[in-house]
Amino acid sequence: MRRSFKFLLRPTGKQAAALAQCLEDHRELYNAALEHRRTAYRKAGVTVRYGEQSAELKHIRADDPGGQGRWSFSSQQATLRRLDKAYRAFFDRVKAGRTPGFPRFKGRGWFDTVEWPKDGDGCRWDSQPHHPAATYVRLQGIGHVRVHQHRRVLGTVKTISVKREGARWFVVLSCDEVPAPTLPATGAVAGVDVGVAWLATTSDGDHLDNQRHLATSASRLAAAQRKLAGKKRGSKRRGKAVARVAALHARVRRQRLDAAHKAALALVRGYDVIVHVALNVAGMTRRAAPKPDGEGGYLANGQSAKSGLNKSILDAGWSAFLTILSHKAESAGRQLIAVNPANTSRTCPRCGHCAKDNRVTQAVFRCTGCGFCGHADVNAAINILRAGLALREAARAA
Repeated sequence: MRRSFKFLLRPTGKQAAALAQCLEDHRELYNAALEHRRTAYRKAGVTVRYGEQSAELKHIRADDPGGQGRWSFSSQQATLRRLDKAYRAFFDRVKAGRTPGFPRFKGRGWFDTVEWPKDGDGCRWDSQPHHPAATYVRLQGIGHVRVHQHRRVLGTVKTISVKREGARWFVVLSCDEVPAPTLPATGAVAGVDVGVAWLATTSDGDHLDNQRHLATSASRLAAAQRKLAGKKRGSKRRGKAVARVAALHARVRRQRLDAAHKAALALVRGYDVIVHVALNVAGMTRRAAPKPDGEGGYLANGQSAKSGLNKSILDAGWSAFLTILSHKAESAGRQLIAVNPANTSRTCPRCGHCAKDNRVTQAVFRCTGCGFCGHADVNAAINILRAGLALREAARAA
């Protein structure tokens, strides 16, 4: 199977400057290629494709040996393929009748990754294998950059990417033929309900904490954003304030991902079959539609209350948690089943009665039909498990 490994880079000052310039030159190449395509079609009705632009790279590099010419030819081809992929995705959306979203020019803050398509072609992982205490990656035009390798790389390294996140630099290795040892069978099955009070609740009654990382850092973020608001645009102090806000948001993101990995790993280790709800988080957190009153104004649409819930949902990180859970389940040989969440929190697991009034509060479920009382999230997880097992049996019978 294919798997990615991400490590922090420890570049020197000169190497960091070279990495930044490498990103900038690749961004300029991307924007120039996009302008070439737009102009050719607008003025002559000609469609320019990747092959033609790749063939022109040789002349571009020859005319600019101190700029574009110093970087890896393969990495520049990867940047042109990135643009070609954006165009193909655009036309696919047009054919599907979705909002097209034409490829855009990349600003300085919107181009943070450069890819080398093949290990050994303009880059080399573990370029100093005999070094006694450190790992290095060699990048053409930059040199041997030290890597903070916190775990062993498995499989065969195929592509190498360098990514900038705020003030940090990372190397991402895409590896093929990574062994995927399956975990021993436990014989246990579970339904999982995600929420705000708890990140996840299982049908066995176990709760996984929602640590609310954004809420924990809210005071520091508010202070950093107040300082940012008082800085003059274009000044060095404003640049530092922007970097501070970005660093705080990046820290929250890393904390959220770490918690999601740990929670998903606990579920994968404990259960052979995991059933969860298929959620459209983007739709759930979309802004409420305005309600015109017919007199030039608008009626109350509940957006003020919804915004607080949206923020809590996004802070919990449901999408990231479910994505990570699916990857870990596949790697460990576990079965993951997604079910429709409709009425799972309103249905009584004892008598099957479904009513809105069954959910007395956010935490308490009390059936108006048979009087059954229980924890609302555990009740939902039980219903989710039953729905998932029914789907599995139907699939086996088909």
